[in-house]
Amino acid sequence: MQGFASPSANPQAGKFLRISLWTAQVLIFAAFILFGLQKLFMPAEALTAMWQTPWPVEYPGLLRFTGLIDAAGGIGILLPALTRIQPRLTILAALGCALLQISAIIFHSTRGEFAALPLNFILLTFVSFILWGRRKRAPILPRM
Repeated sequence: MQGFASPSANPQAGKFLRISLWTAQVLIFAAFILFGLQKLFMPAEALTAMWQTPWPVEYPGLLRFTGLIDAAGGIGILLPALTRIQPRLTILAALGCALLQISAIIFHSTRGEFAALPLNFILLTFVSFILWGRRKRAPILPRM
């Protein structure tokens, strides 16, 4: 990586925007990898106790599936942009992560699990910023 000044298709994108996008990408990468690994490898009972919600033990298949999606989304948010190999995959990963968070908001809302919603809205805000920024304002140029 050439730092925060990596080749951008939009040279007008400001340094602050580029730094903000990279920061958001690293934070989302860390969060989605953490949540993904928890969902994939921790016992459902432990997650139920930690998150104070019964859904992990009620839907263990959904728990593992969303763990896999979380981990893949976290990798997709950062790795393609960082390596500049198929950086448009970062945009697709951000879109997928946004759809996942919208689904989580609907899921938790219908179950009355409102304590989970602030985190889902924060993650949705970050991935929406990445989606907008990497699609419109500061896309990463692919490696030549």
